[in-house]
Amino acid sequence: MSDHRSPVAPDAVRLPQYTKTDQEEILGPGDDPFGVASAGLTWLPKEDHFGIRHEGRLVAHAGLLRLPVAIGDIRTEVVGVGGVAVAPGMQGRGLARLVVAAALAHARGMGPRHALLFCRPPLVALYQRLGWHLLEKDVLVEQPEGRLVTMPLRTMTTTLHGDPREVCEPVRLFSLPM
Repeated sequence: MSDHRSPVAPDAVRLPQYTKTDQEEILGPGDDPFGVASAGLTWLPKEDHFGIRHEGRLVAHAGLLRLPVAIGDIRTEVVGVGGVAVAPGMQGRGLARLVVAAALAHARGMGPRHALLFCRPPLVALYQRLGWHLLEKDVLVEQPEGRLVTMPLRTMTTTLHGDPREVCEPVRLFSLPM
């Protein structure tokens, strides 16, 4: 039997919810599906979710959350992008591009000028191909018990609307990371 791939690109759609079961449907069971447990951080759940289904199975996801930040001395908000996942057997088919694009299309209507994400170093090149820019400055994030820590993962930004200038100032997240 040959592998028949549909010539039509799958649609990324807004999901009414996203559960641990949904995440396991994409990535399989495990205690550290994103490979970030060693960072020792507490994360916020996302509020808006986008996914792609293939043959009835959820195979890709991206989540969004609006967050308060300071960029340099200016207090503002960003849209945090997180929980980006593509099922291992479906990687290399452009699904990350599709699901992140759907999430960013929604994020453009949320108001903030920039989106922000945190990723492991091996994923930086993928996000750069998707139009994200690496932030070279340290990013401070809140953690339980009032702790303020430097984000150990790579921080990337993209402009949602307005002047496409990159974020070049230090960033401080006034919440847990997403």
